[in-house]
Amino acid sequence: MTHATHTAVAPAAAPLLQVTDLVREYTLPREHLFRPPGKVHALNGVNFSIAAGRSLGIVGESGSGKSTLARLVMALDAPTSGTVELLGRNLHQLPAEELRQARRDFQMVFQDPYGSLDPRQTVERIVTEPLQAQGQTTRAEQREQAAQVLSQVGLRTNDLGKYPHEFSGGQRQRIAIARALITRPRLIVADEPVSALDVSVQAQVLNLMQDLQQQFGITYMLISHDLAVVNHLCDEVVVLYQGRIVERGAPAELFRNAQHPYTQSLVGAVPQVQPGRARARRAAAAAAAVAAATAKTA
Repeated sequence: MTHATHTAVAPAAAPLLQVTDLVREYTLPREHLFRPPGKVHALNGVNFSIAAGRSLGIVGESGSGKSTLARLVMALDAPTSGTVELLGRNLHQLPAEELRQARRDFQMVFQDPYGSLDPRQTVERIVTEPLQAQGQTTRAEQREQAAQVLSQVGLRTNDLGKYPHEFSGGQRQRIAIARALITRPRLIVADEPVSALDVSVQAQVLNLMQDLQQQFGITYMLISHDLAVVNHLCDEVVVLYQGRIVERGAPAELFRNAQHPYTQSLVGAVPQVQPGRARARRAAAAAAAVAAATAKTA
């Protein structure tokens, strides 16, 4: 008589962030006395999840709903319907005090490093702002933690007493990342974090974000219109179009074999440099210059 053996299968780990059937409608100003005001569907039934330590890219053009989604995930706006759950907690149903304490687990890096830092405040004051909001640490502890995170993003401890105008754009975004990092969050929502920076600086900031993820296990939700940025940092990407997710997958595969016409248009809008083209143009120009010089001396 044989006995069947059963191998126990460990349950899959719950995602860090779970977004379910998210809808956000905005009511337009009334234009006619006897007609109901119109509505704009900024998001219409959005679903996705992010596992701990992973990175999800949200791509789409302006008006696709990316920034609305970021505000809902950060609990800065309330959905018309649907849920945003972080660590199993529905953020939009938490009492105000519980939500304030929960914010230590999720922070945001904004697009504009020039506009997101208060020019009247020192770096120390800016970076420790999330700790001040939590109200659980002393000033000395806050300063110590600020010095630590500045070091982790490649800045110096003596930068604490300086003001934002004393730094370059890339350094300011490092300060913004340090501010997000100081509460040791599980999730960082990055809304176009490098789009305002020079191309040479973009790679430095993206590499820093990758290093911090490997060091601290941070989960990223990266919002961007730049497919190259998403491809560099993200494990998975979703394409948002008119408030709906129309396609999702691994960046390399999705951008190589886009199925939805909107995704195809995004990929097609990225400038492509054919290998050898620039070299051939330079060689042709050099040959023409040599020919011209030879003609002059003949």
